[in-house]
Amino acid sequence: MILVPIQILRGVAALMVVWHHARHEAELLAQRGSPALDPGTLLPWWGGVDLFFVISGFVIVLASGALSGVPGGRVRFLAHRIARVVPLYWLVSLLYLVLALARPDVLGEAAALVHDPAALLASFLFWPAARPDGTIQPLYGLGWTLNYEAFFYGLFAAGLGLGRRGAVVWLVAALALLVTAGTVRPDLPLPLRFWANPIVLEFAAGAGLALAYQSGVRPAVPMRAGLAGLGLLGLILAARLLADLGEADGFLRPLLVGMPAALLVASALGPGRDAAQVARLPAPIRVLAMLGDASYAIYLVHPFALRLAREILVRIGAASALHLYGAMVLMLTASVVAALVVHRFVELPLTRRVRRILDPGTA
Repeated sequence: MILVPIQILRGVAALMVVWHHARHEAELLAQRGSPALDPGTLLPWWGGVDLFFVISGFVIVLASGALSGVPGGRVRFLAHRIARVVPLYWLVSLLYLVLALARPDVLGEAAALVHDPAALLASFLFWPAARPDGTIQPLYGLGWTLNYEAFFYGLFAAGLGLGRRGAVVWLVAALALLVTAGTVRPDLPLPLRFWANPIVLEFAAGAGLALAYQSGVRPAVPMRAGLAGLGLLGLILAARLLADLGEADGFLRPLLVGMPAALLVASALGPGRDAAQVARLPAPIRVLAMLGDASYAIYLVHPFALRLAREILVRIGAASALHLYGAMVLMLTASVVAALVVHRFVELPLTRRVRRILDPGTA
């Protein structure tokens, strides 16, 4: 069964991150002669990551039902996660490595990792490691979120033998204990210090919503509309409160952005649909759901597409004519188109092939 509203939220989360980075590209265009323009702070666009984390917690718990408490369940769960996450991430990381070797002058601190084999290996193994400037990021900077995702998968897999409810209780307790330890002891070793960031509580929120959904919680349509309105209002207020701070740190992030994200996910807890029912939905709904299917590719591919589109606009002299809003929309469109192509012709075939290798019994 497919939860179409969840798929749409995945697409929204990806587009929020793309828009956030498109604003940065627009600032670079302004520095190169295009009319200056403040794209505004209606929403904390970087909060698309927080929405992703809540959705991830929800989807992983929901999708693991058949593997909970069964022999070999942990191994199959991890095999499926590896097949889903690793191939495309390794591919874009390798591309980034080639760029770092060819043009280290344009990649800043990331290029320095090519001379640090341990940090480079950590980048591909989803292990938190520091760059020379102290920033805890892998070679491909966006991978910091996947370092949290991989940790979440491993932690959840450890509790799968306890059944779905037991696994969620284990997950929430472990994350709460880890965050508490990080708060009391900020000098924890690097990996633990990274994973103890309160942002991980957003996975717990999503997992809790999945447990509620599996228990039969289905908010009525008016309630779901109210939850969606509250979530959106919460994000708008967060953008106002954080306008002078930038991205929130510590507990502010899950409180101001993670909680509204959880409300949005809660608003999506409606009835599931099969593929035939989805095919009969109005075209705009199906397009939005398709963006959700490609959300991982959108997230990983968009930096390449944004920068390529920006350079093309500059070189053909179209940036000034489009103005920055137009340039941002064009860059976002280029990112989505590129990601849809990568999703269809690269991500899906790679995922299927690796999944068949790691789990030969899979369909």
